[in-house]
Amino acid sequence: MGPLKHVPYYDNIADRSRTPALRFVSRIHRMRMLGTALCALPIASVLLERDAPGWVWTALLLNVLVWPQIAWLLAGRARDPAALEYRNLVLDAVAGGAWIAAIGVGLIPTAVLLSVLAADRFAAGGWRLVARALPALLAAFAVTWVLAGRPFEPETSTRTMVACLPLILGYQLALSAVTWRLGRTIARHNRELERITRTDSASNLPNRRHFDARAAHAVKLFKRSGRQAALLLIDIDNFKATNDRYGHGMGDIVVRRVGEVLRGVAAGDDVPARFGGDEFALLLAPADRERALVVAERVRIGIADLVFEAEPGMRCTVSIGLAETRSAHAALADWIRDVDAALYRAKAAGRDRVEAG
Repeated sequence: MGPLKHVPYYDNIADRSRTPALRFVSRIHRMRMLGTALCALPIASVLLERDAPGWVWTALLLNVLVWPQIAWLLAGRARDPAALEYRNLVLDAVAGGAWIAAIGVGLIPTAVLLSVLAADRFAAGGWRLVARALPALLAAFAVTWVLAGRPFEPETSTRTMVACLPLILGYQLALSAVTWRLGRTIARHNRELERITRTDSASNLPNRRHFDARAAHAVKLFKRSGRQAALLLIDIDNFKATNDRYGHGMGDIVVRRVGEVLRGVAAGDDVPARFGGDEFALLLAPADRERALVVAERVRIGIADLVFEAEPGMRCTVSIGLAETRSAHAALADWIRDVDAALYRAKAAGRDRVEAG
């Protein structure tokens, strides 16, 4: 047997770009490039006024042009990209503290830099990240301020105040846009999660839990306002024999096709659902017995007419029991008991038929 080949932590670059951690890294990278460029404007204005030496300008250029790329590459290649990016955000705060000292604690640019650094850390990691970044910022400020000779020039020129405006307006607007997009993404994911938790994956119909809630509400509504509803229980005839003869893959197709028939028949506030296994339900609201019988026949005939391309000779039928809401139904369980009894009669009478309870 030959030597084992090294398997990368991620299969390829496309897979990496889809991971949530690396999406977070990319998002921070874009904001870092914008933020460092805009922060450089008031810093450069003060450095010009203080006639800063060339090495300070070199440090500023490295911070603006090189550091964002290094941070991005390091986080992108890390085994835990998000964890390294949080450390990079702390290093951003370190740089911010050093630049506040380098500009002599100019009042307006210092206030703007602090507000941007705090807002950015909070947006990325909440109070925990702010608590990590603040001591690092203060330490970097203290060391740089002492090394620079404790400069303190709080007065701010008009040019420096103007240089702060793109940072105040542009960066905060960009940060708000990112937060807004994240909020929409989270809301979309929550809606999808809610849909998944109430949906049966095999039939793509609501599951038993969701159906019970809707049916229980129909019982309460009937007691409160007299709004009639009807409940159908649908059982696939000889479903176990279908699975045994044609395989469970074909059984899954039958479940999906039955679900399609129920969705096609349902209208308005009607709720089709899968109870599990070979049993389905259809809540009709509003509906009286007459409508329930008509819909039940449509369901029975629609399923009996299904054609399965993989097995042209196969036929699927269902037995259906139904009952409308009655004053004797104290709870949903009473209603289901009546419908279940009607379904039992339909199966006992030979299947492929509708019985009303």
